[in-house]
Order: sequence, then structure tokens, then C-alpha cells
Amino acid sequence: MTALRKLGFFAAFVIPALAITGYYLDGWWNYLAIIFSFLIIPLIDSQSGLDTTNIASEQQKNIGEEFYYRFVTYVWTYIQIAFVIWACGVMGTGNINTLWEWIGFTVSTALVTGGIGITVAHELGHKKSALERFYSKALLMTVCYMHFYIEHNRGHHVLVATPADPATARKNESFYAFWVRSVFQGYAHAWKLEAESLEKKNLPAFHWKNNMVWFAVFPILFCAALTAFFSILHGTILWQIPVFFFSQSILAFTLLEMVNYVEHYGITRTEVSPGRYERVNPAHSWNASHLVSNFFLFQLQRHSDHHVNAIKRYQVLNHYEESPQLPFGYPTMIIIATLPPLWFSMMNARLDEWRSRTATPSVQT
Repeated sequence: MTALRKLGFFAAFVIPALAITGYYLDGWWNYLAIIFSFLIIPLIDSQSGLDTTNIASEQQKNIGEEFYYRFVTYVWTYIQIAFVIWACGVMGTGNINTLWEWIGFTVSTALVTGGIGITVAHELGHKKSALERFYSKALLMTVCYMHFYIEHNRGHHVLVATPADPATARKNESFYAFWVRSVFQGYAHAWKLEAESLEKKNLPAFHWKNNMVWFAVFPILFCAALTAFFSILHGTILWQIPVFFFSQSILAFTLLEMVNYVEHYGITRTEVSPGRYERVNPAHSWNASHLVSNFFLFQLQRHSDHHVNAIKRYQVLNHYEESPQLPFGYPTMIIIATLPPLWFSMMNARLDEWRSRTATPSVQT
């Protein structure tokens, strides 16, 4: 992989830089990161086109093990935690005086913590390294979505493209209906998975070894610590900090759910026998190999290969021509997803074409 392409994966750091710059420029500049993410990146994507090249199979092992790529995600972890602390500190300054400034700053923060941060947490959470898994949980703590570590790895990857998966959107299901189901059923399923794990060890569900208990507590403790620190610093109770922290968390995991919606909309695996489904293959996730947005999202858009090879590192994920292809990269697709009539008119025909190529008659209903 060329040095220029390697540097491309540092593109994600532009987003927190723009959020910080927008704050110090003040006023409408708080929307700078938002405009860049949802207008500039799509425009650059449309001009740069697709990158459908794959790393040669004989090079994948060496490139997959190269520390540089892990280093990028490690640096992001520290940057995000520092950024969240800084953002909470901003709430204590009283410099954000109007609602529209607050909205711009909060959404910009969520683009950092959710748009990029959860993407990095997702990458790290799939790895065997205890350090990488710890970093994944730390990132998810900053957006109050730590159960994702359990539900995504042990739930979604097992049940994807089946009716039992909360994170697989159904055909003609709007994003808003999907959000409710995915958020609440996903959280409940994570509790169920932990309870089943503890039951095998003859332990009750409500036990200190239940990760879900800690995952519920850690974000609250983190927010409380930041609130206490900055309140002491300013000599007054800063209620603005928890309001901001939990608001940006909701927006951050909403961005994640938008991505989930886009990645799996309408895709189904064939049921080969009651309750048993065909093995996941590259046809079971929507794929997007848009060059620039893949740099910003650590190639998450090559989602088909990720579901076939979950442990595979982002830098060596493959493009598959046989995968269903999205017409645009994620930044554009999640905007379209907020407009159900437009989404259905664009995606249902593509979904029907995919079904005609890959699904059995029983699945095409």
C-alpha cells in the first residue's frame, strides 16, 4: 500500500479539528464539521469515484499485521477521549449562548464520537488483543453504548440478515421505526446474551461479573466525574454538562443506527431448515467502495467482506463485485435514509434486483 494511501486513514482526524475550529470561530461556524461531513465529503466522493482494488492475497498477511494501522486507531482513542473532555469543558464556559449554536456544537461532537468514534470502536472490538478491546469499550463509554460490544459481536454477527436480528432493517421499514427496534431490542438482547453466559457458570443474571451492569454504570460515572470536575473548577453546578453529554451520546448512536440501517436494509439469508440459515457470504451486506468516505470510515463501507471475515483488519478488507452495491457512500446514504419515500424509491428496486439474483423464491415475498 502506498504511503499516500496509508496517510489517507488519518483523514478522520479532520472532523474533530473542524469541530474545534468551528467552536473558536464562533456562531454559525459551529456547523463547519457538519457541512464538511454531509456536503464536502459527498462532493469529493462523487469526483474521486470508486476504489475497487484489493490488496494482493500474498500481501494481506503482512499488511494486516502492520502496526501503523493499529497505531492510527490507538491515536484516535486518545484524541476522542480528550475531545469529549474538552467539549464538556466548553459547556462550562458559557460561551455557547444560543440554541442554534448548541445544536451545531452538539451535532459536531456526535460526528466525532459517533460518526468516527463508534466506527473505530467497532474495528477494535472485533480484535483478539485485550488492549484493543479495552480501547473499544472506552470509546463506547463516551457515547453510552457499551452494550454494542456484546450485541454486535455475539448477536448481530450471528443473526445478521435474519428476522431475529434487531440491526437488520426490513424491506419498507423506515429508519425511524428501525431505530426504535434496533436500539431497544438490541439492548435487551445484550442483557439476554450476558445472562445466558452467566447461567453457564451457575451465576445469577444480576452479578458483578455481568458486563451489562458495568456497561450501564461506566458512562454515568464518566459523566459524573466530568461534571464534578468542571463544576468545582467554575465554582457552580454545571447541569449543562450532563445534558450535553447524554444528548451527544443519543445523536452518536443514532448515527451508528443509520449506518446499520444502510448496511443491511432488506437483506435476508435463506432459511435452509426451521431456524437455520445459510452461511453469511459477500451477498449479505450492502457494499460501498467510494474512495474518500472509506478513508474517513476506516473502510467500514466494505461491509460485505467484514461480515464474511469479522476479525479481518480494515486496511485489507476486499471489494466484492457480487455484493449488492450502494449508489453512494455512507454520508450521502444516511441523509437519504432520513427521507423514507426517497429511500424506498432508490433502494427497493436495487433490493428487488438483488433478490432476483440471489434469493430463493420463498425469500422473495
